[in-house]
Amino acid sequence: MNQIKENDCMTSSIISMQEHGEDAGPHHPVCRALKAQHASISAMHMRDLFAADPARFERFSLQVGDVLLDYSKNRITEETMGLLVRLAEEADVAGWRERMFGGEKINNTEGRAVLHVALRNRGNQPLIVDGEDVMPKVNAVIAKMGAFAERVRSGAWRGYSGERITDVVNIGIGGSDLGPQMAVQALAPYRHPQLKAHFISNIDGAHVKEVLESLNPETTLFIVASKTFTTQETMTNANHARTWFLAQAQDERHIAGHFVAVSTNREAVTAFGIDPANMFEFWDWVGGRYSLWSAIGLSIMLAVGAERFIELLDGAHAMDAHFRDAPLDRNMPVILALLGVWYNNFFGAQSHAILPYDHALRSLPAYLQQADMESNGKSVDRDGKAVDYDTGPIIWGASGINGQHAFYQLLHQGTRLVPADFIVSVEPHDDLQAHHDILLANFLAQTEALMRGRTLDETQAQTSQFVQHKVFDGNHPSNAILLQTLTPHALGMLVALYEHKIFVQGVIWNLNSYDQWGVELGKQLARRILPELHADATVASHDASTNALINHYRRMSRRTPA
Repeated sequence: MNQIKENDCMTSSIISMQEHGEDAGPHHPVCRALKAQHASISAMHMRDLFAADPARFERFSLQVGDVLLDYSKNRITEETMGLLVRLAEEADVAGWRERMFGGEKINNTEGRAVLHVALRNRGNQPLIVDGEDVMPKVNAVIAKMGAFAERVRSGAWRGYSGERITDVVNIGIGGSDLGPQMAVQALAPYRHPQLKAHFISNIDGAHVKEVLESLNPETTLFIVASKTFTTQETMTNANHARTWFLAQAQDERHIAGHFVAVSTNREAVTAFGIDPANMFEFWDWVGGRYSLWSAIGLSIMLAVGAERFIELLDGAHAMDAHFRDAPLDRNMPVILALLGVWYNNFFGAQSHAILPYDHALRSLPAYLQQADMESNGKSVDRDGKAVDYDTGPIIWGASGINGQHAFYQLLHQGTRLVPADFIVSVEPHDDLQAHHDILLANFLAQTEALMRGRTLDETQAQTSQFVQHKVFDGNHPSNAILLQTLTPHALGMLVALYEHKIFVQGVIWNLNSYDQWGVELGKQLARRILPELHADATVASHDASTNALINHYRRMSRRTPA
């Protein structure tokens, strides 16, 4: 396994110490101590740690508002956590945290501040970017969104034929799709009963066709979510929706009553036919994967209403306040981040599972895939130097009970260490208590089984057949996150918890977590290949494989003679 080496252990910590004029080097004590701690912990079983310490849960759990984190089922001791907190201190997590909250341009490759926290700054403290307090504009956009959402939800906003809007279609991709879709699903009990939400993201024509074929143009409202209003996938789908709409509406003047935009490109929005009064703005200090709190969340506000949307922001703000003010050793995002670094860099764990035991959170793993892997999936550090240590893990998962019947076999008896977060609500929204009891029993049983395992003696006491096949090593780490109820406030806290976890890990790994240059090359090549699919001549400008695939596609699609 690719564990951190003695001479490069937490290179980012070393860099940070050097920048602040402190003695540092390739054998910094915390690195040596953490490596020694790993060697010691590797010989321990969590089952024995629990047996030796009846107060282990109280020692390794933390509650913030309605969110409880139990991290006692991890391969840690108090000494481990103390060393990991030292790592956070040496990486200057507290300093970078203040730079972010203070509006400094910590996205150094794009020269941008990182202020998604301003979008839910419910205390309304001034946040200065380039000498200007951004809060008046933030509040103005939220108010504009609220007024618009109320008109649609109340039926005051009517389609071109006089019918009220019954369906809202969000057209976006990446952060303009994953976050809003996840939140709308998660907050299903709060949705308007006469307003259905739909999401179109995939450039595969089957997606847009599947959504549109069930809709009525007279009662459908489209949100086109693209900061530049030039995103290829989004604008291709938006233009198809426009053509579909006009096939019945006929008059282009009706577009203004059925299309709105979340963008900053007023000229392109107007050219599309959208009334610029119905363009909702956001700013370059709002990263796409951190944008559901902004006007990108318009579909959320339409679904649940302005009051519930504000509760979502309030929840995120509560976690922001905790993250900013709590000491590192009692700080929920910091603890989750440090545990992730512990397994990623010292145990060689290459992935991390997100396992929500809540159908409403079924899209959370996909949402966190983008949030985490696009942020910290980097092999070059903040200073442009290639890293020689592991950075962001592979994030994956599915809703819990379904996962138990799919991939949990590997978690329990596979050869890979996969740390996991289990998430559940104590109180369900429905009245199917028997269902929820089974759900919660499985949630608890899985974390216990991963931790305890089953020894050879215990297995032999139950069966004499295929004994080795039925032994479970256990000692697999997990975190349990319990919400009182999945409310907008609780969802806001949960999402902000993961946002800040990702930030802290980026600081420790000395990464810029807020750019995503890795997605650009594929886009550039796609723009080059697109016209070649229709070219008259045989394509020979790429590598042999790509040339052959393009030409084979053209033959198979009958775009060239056989």
